[in-house]
Amino acid sequence: MVARQRPRGPDDDGYVADGPATLGMCRLAIFDPAHGHQPMTSADGRFHLIFNGAIYNFRELRRRLAGLGAVFHTECDTEVLLAAYAAWGDECVQQLRGMFAFAVWDRTTQRLFAARDSLGIKPLYYAQRADDVFVFASELNALLASGLVAREIDPVAVGDFLAWFAVPAPRTIYRGIANLPPGHSLSVDCEGRCRVQKWWRLPAASHGVAPRKDYPTFIRELRAQLEDTIRAHRLADVPVGAFLSGGLDSTAVVALMARTGASHLKTFSLIFNEADYSEAEQARLAANAIGVEHHEEILTGERIAADMPRILAQFDQPTGDGINTYYISQAARAGGVKVALSGLGGDEIFGGYPSFTDMPRLARWIPAWRQVPGRLRLHVVNILRRRSARSRKLADFLNSARDLHELCSLRRRVLSESARMELLAPEARRLAARQGSTHPMLDDFVFELLGADPIQIVSAWEMRTYMSDVLLRDSDVFSMANSLELRVPFVDRALVEWWWNQPREFRFDPARPKSALADAVADCVPEEIRSRRKRGFTLPFPLWMRRELRPFLAETFSDTSLARCPWLDTAASQREWLQFDRGGDDHNWGRVWTLAILIAFANRPEERA
Repeated sequence: MVARQRPRGPDDDGYVADGPATLGMCRLAIFDPAHGHQPMTSADGRFHLIFNGAIYNFRELRRRLAGLGAVFHTECDTEVLLAAYAAWGDECVQQLRGMFAFAVWDRTTQRLFAARDSLGIKPLYYAQRADDVFVFASELNALLASGLVAREIDPVAVGDFLAWFAVPAPRTIYRGIANLPPGHSLSVDCEGRCRVQKWWRLPAASHGVAPRKDYPTFIRELRAQLEDTIRAHRLADVPVGAFLSGGLDSTAVVALMARTGASHLKTFSLIFNEADYSEAEQARLAANAIGVEHHEEILTGERIAADMPRILAQFDQPTGDGINTYYISQAARAGGVKVALSGLGGDEIFGGYPSFTDMPRLARWIPAWRQVPGRLRLHVVNILRRRSARSRKLADFLNSARDLHELCSLRRRVLSESARMELLAPEARRLAARQGSTHPMLDDFVFELLGADPIQIVSAWEMRTYMSDVLLRDSDVFSMANSLELRVPFVDRALVEWWWNQPREFRFDPARPKSALADAVADCVPEEIRSRRKRGFTLPFPLWMRRELRPFLAETFSDTSLARCPWLDTAASQREWLQFDRGGDDHNWGRVWTLAILIAFANRPEERA
């Protein structure tokens, strides 16, 4: 299992066996590289810890724990985390600021405790067999390498994947393997009983953060919060760089890194020969304005086509996203940095997506729509379902959603419900119909977000679905495949809790999306970037899929490949590809590519560590 995860930690590895528990770890050394070997054992031999991630407030915690009598022998965050658990037990997670998945074996109580960070930056997968064997890892591929779990794709998860671009936690693509959700912990006792519980939820208005009463004060304090999270996230004993696309989010991160003392800063961006897709000029503008050593990596369809077997081998779940992260991480590691900061999370937190205006507006019209006679509503929905992909998504909204939560639960659907059902084989279709069309966490989130305003509701849904299940997961998989630690300073518990409790009118202006972030960095980000209309980062896939990637796709949609996908309808799947290949709507490239990745994933050869 450790060998299969080796790229995540090429610097060191270690193992410990204690009674019924065996722990293994491979380490990417960031803090105190010469020390911090894992598994780390407490001085009295009671606790064994393995840990993936970074605790950004470990120096503050170290001082507190030293005051309680803890003695330290390293300068790494792992030792502080171990001391925190020894002092505070399971409740130590409440004290942690960072990204983490960790597990502690208590030899005295014969109990395993594991936890995942509040917003889902670092993953933790697990399975429990009928014979009470419990196994967990940072990658599904490592669980498969154990030989203790079956490599069986779950048809229910396939239906989820076609709907959401990802398999929402706690399910995974494999039957019997679970994904510990963000902000959750688990414990397993010596009898094999596994208990999962939530330790963090989005903060309520009474969380203790005072709202600011005027906009200038709010902006000054937002800037202070941003500088604080950047300082925390650039802490390391190894070289730290950043991804720079030229958009507001990544430029703000790089500018604040420079303003808070980062020197000899290296930045990295992907560029393309296809000028309509390249943001090279914007990234160069940002790099020149800030004064950093900027590196560009040219990505071509030919290169991706040659690398597809290697890329597919890194997937532990299928994803239609993340290839950009794979290549930019590769470039950053080759460029001499071991840690890179990204602007991921800026849209979800600061309101950069159209959903922040569209969803509340549509929610206001839903009650009136529900008063329209049923037969007329059905007639309108059926007309929309025969039109564009955008119209079919609107049809799903009008047919299913009754309030803002249900609208948000459908917002990130990749395929309309009718298109999804067409692609599924009969048994998988039956299972998908039983699951329904809304997101599986709908009921829980409605309860968790009681009292939240519409902007908070949209932000919460974007963070917990697309950000957590797609962006953060893919960023972890593809950065760690290149032995790079990727950090996301906007996805910071302290920042989110402060932001959540500020006045709604300060947090979001529908006329100027992300205006608060732009105003907070006005002195260090060029005006051209601050006022630029949002442009989603995308690769030239519509072009590449009909050229360099066409042989891969033709093979993927062949009868032979689809024979290994009994949960898909072969004819419907092939029709998606053929319509696109013959000049169909370029906007449908995402659904065709996502479907292709699912099929290719199912056809991957089994690997042995």
